[in-house]
Amino acid sequence: MPPFLYTLLVLLLLLHIAPWCSYVAAADDTLRAGQVLAAIGGGRLVSRNGKFALGFFQPAANITGSKSHEHTTSPWYLGIWFNKIPVFTTVWVANREEPITHSSLNSTQLKISSDGNLVITVNHVDRGTESLVWSTHIVNRTKNTTNTTSVVLLNSGNLALLTNSSQQMLWQSFDYPTDLTLPGAKFGRDKVTGFTRRVISKKSLIDPGLGPYSVELEATRGIILKRRINPNVVYWQYASSTSSSLIPILKSLVDLDPQTKGLINPIYVDNDQEEYYMYTSPDESSSSFESLDISGRIKLSVWSEAKQSWETINYQPDDPCITPATCGPFTVCNSNAQPFCDCMVGFSQKSPRDWEFGDRTGGCMRNTPLNCTSVKNMTSSTDMFHPIARVMLPYKPQIMVDATTQRECEEACVSSCSCTAYSYNNSRCFVWHRDLLSANLNDGIDNTAEDVLYLRVAAKDLPAPSILRKNKNYLIVGVVTVASILGFGLIMWLVVWRNKLRLCGLPLWKNQDSGCGIMAFRYTDLVHATKNFSDKLGGGGFGSVYKGVLSDSTCIAVKRLDGASQGEKQFRAEVSSIGLIQHINIVKLIGFCCERDKRLLVYEHMINGSLDSLLFKKSSGNDVVLNWNTRYQIALGVARGLSYLHQSCRECIIHCDIKPENILVDASFLPKVADFGLAALVGRNCSRVLTTFRGTAGYLAPEWLSGVAITPKIDVYSFGMVLLEVLSGSRNSAETYNTSGSYYVKYFPIQAIDKLHEGDVRSLVDPWLHGDFNLAEAERLCKVAFWCIQDNEFDRPTMGEVVRVLEGLQDTSMPPIPRLLAAMMQECDAPSST
Repeated sequence: MPPFLYTLLVLLLLLHIAPWCSYVAAADDTLRAGQVLAAIGGGRLVSRNGKFALGFFQPAANITGSKSHEHTTSPWYLGIWFNKIPVFTTVWVANREEPITHSSLNSTQLKISSDGNLVITVNHVDRGTESLVWSTHIVNRTKNTTNTTSVVLLNSGNLALLTNSSQQMLWQSFDYPTDLTLPGAKFGRDKVTGFTRRVISKKSLIDPGLGPYSVELEATRGIILKRRINPNVVYWQYASSTSSSLIPILKSLVDLDPQTKGLINPIYVDNDQEEYYMYTSPDESSSSFESLDISGRIKLSVWSEAKQSWETINYQPDDPCITPATCGPFTVCNSNAQPFCDCMVGFSQKSPRDWEFGDRTGGCMRNTPLNCTSVKNMTSSTDMFHPIARVMLPYKPQIMVDATTQRECEEACVSSCSCTAYSYNNSRCFVWHRDLLSANLNDGIDNTAEDVLYLRVAAKDLPAPSILRKNKNYLIVGVVTVASILGFGLIMWLVVWRNKLRLCGLPLWKNQDSGCGIMAFRYTDLVHATKNFSDKLGGGGFGSVYKGVLSDSTCIAVKRLDGASQGEKQFRAEVSSIGLIQHINIVKLIGFCCERDKRLLVYEHMINGSLDSLLFKKSSGNDVVLNWNTRYQIALGVARGLSYLHQSCRECIIHCDIKPENILVDASFLPKVADFGLAALVGRNCSRVLTTFRGTAGYLAPEWLSGVAITPKIDVYSFGMVLLEVLSGSRNSAETYNTSGSYYVKYFPIQAIDKLHEGDVRSLVDPWLHGDFNLAEAERLCKVAFWCIQDNEFDRPTMGEVVRVLEGLQDTSMPPIPRLLAAMMQECDAPSST
């Protein structure tokens, strides 16, 4: 064999035996030349102290707890996170602007490029090319210097690109923070090069992309917080001249808490080369970070081993409503409420899922479009204006110089179909076109605004007619006159009435969420409002419900309780449970009446009635047939309401009687859980409660029949039975029918579990939909239903897990056949003849 052929053969053999690169070991802290970190396979770097890890991750899967995130379509990122803390918390993200799609995940890897940079690349095998996703972008590097650098994840959580010869640091992640900084990381600027370490908030809990807020240290103004996008404005700053006083303030805040005392040591440095803030942690075993959160506030967080959660030590600014447009368009911000963001009247959340994960940039959208037309400079509109009192006016108003009265100001807004609101004060007229941003309610502390914003809404979305507004001046005079005459009498009446309420044994609460108290009504007022209880909406074992209208034209539903003993129990249960909570999917208790033996509850009126009237009263006539999307959203809304009752209230509340009759539907088909007369309150330190037997046949969990102490899982069981009725549009109750002299029992849950396991969910869906439904959602809903009605309560999901599955954020497997249904199936296999 010629020498050159022998040499070529040896080279080919060596190439075959030794691959060009190797995969990095899972527990190593260093990525060396020739090694790659693959996106698939779970490879990662771990700091030597085990405190931090670097690898590819999927925010949606880690936040929502999905166990099958490899098969979802949500994007992937390269980042660093706390390795030993059970709450997944990222501290740095490389490609926050260039997420990796699921389709390219198999060919994505982290490596050191030929010019010595750390890069994320995607190999396109079909095209024989490689695309760059992210790079450290070190300039003045020569080609073919791969072997001169390596990457190390340091014990501090800093990712460093070092030269192999002198260990010189060429690049570090601490210089390019995302939304937070760690102990030992500098936050500031280089006076020589002008380089600034800027922190930018992330978009949401599941999207680490560039959010709307940033914080940096400027040469002249010191620390500044600003909104990066419209409106672009600086809203908080701390001058460098006062930095000497900031350090002891931060130190004292940390030392106030015994759990965090001595954990953090803040530092400020200002010399000829640089100016920066930094803090160190003497206790290396502790974990902390300083971040710019989604709402635009700086917060210092420390991990609490005792509570197994992140504890916030300090917020800046204190008021969450100071951050501009933090709640998005067409919202109001109330710093005294929790949550502090809410939609304006006539508007609903544009994306409830985004709100759930902290992204409120989309704000709220109209429930009903404005009825406004413009033809040849003539505008016609039947819209109304809803006043929002004591509010800081939104950004970017337009001043109408020619409007010198409030009527002219209103007409100036009506004359343009794009006008969304106006305000008139001190002979000055302001109007707003399109989005309204940063309408903040007076909190009595940082915001003492007394302005009134008149919001333009469709007439049908107005909570009460505003005809009296036109006679506002006369009303003011009348109110003042009446108040001066009857003031003393009113005070005496309140004293007497309060004493009567004390005799009932009921406190006068103040709702912590809304800041509004529950109203105490006189019996005569409710008699007048209901026209002597003439318009009956429905009834039950504890009394009847009547429609009424208050003096301000608010529609109400009045429940009049019957029975001295049982009615009193239901009255107290309902007021003590629903009276303390507020949620979009929980019916709102407006007030109550407690006079002598009279016990009445006053609720908001739901125009579409209860779910059973919408599901089970379909015919060829004019009755409404709920479309699939409405049904699915109703199911999801009820799940959210129950999840709130079980997991988010100050006291865990078990409803005890979930059924379609106790699910009310408003004008927008938004569901609200109602009728808390059987509810049981369970302390947060208690998981079970022993109660008397209650509920409705057909929705009762098996454990209740055995007399054991109950848990929130009884509501989960009832909800599962309701889901099956939403799916089929019919009652679950057994029906007997005759065929050739033999009787058969038709029980829908038995059919449904059989068809589900056969893969034939389509045949289970309400035939009135005529096949117009989402099959994937129907299968998901059916699976959830049967997981909810498992015999063993420990096999049932929590309502929080149900919400995640229905939202499509978490997969669910095929549920087993409940033992009770399996036994019934055996009995029903053969018909019994007469």
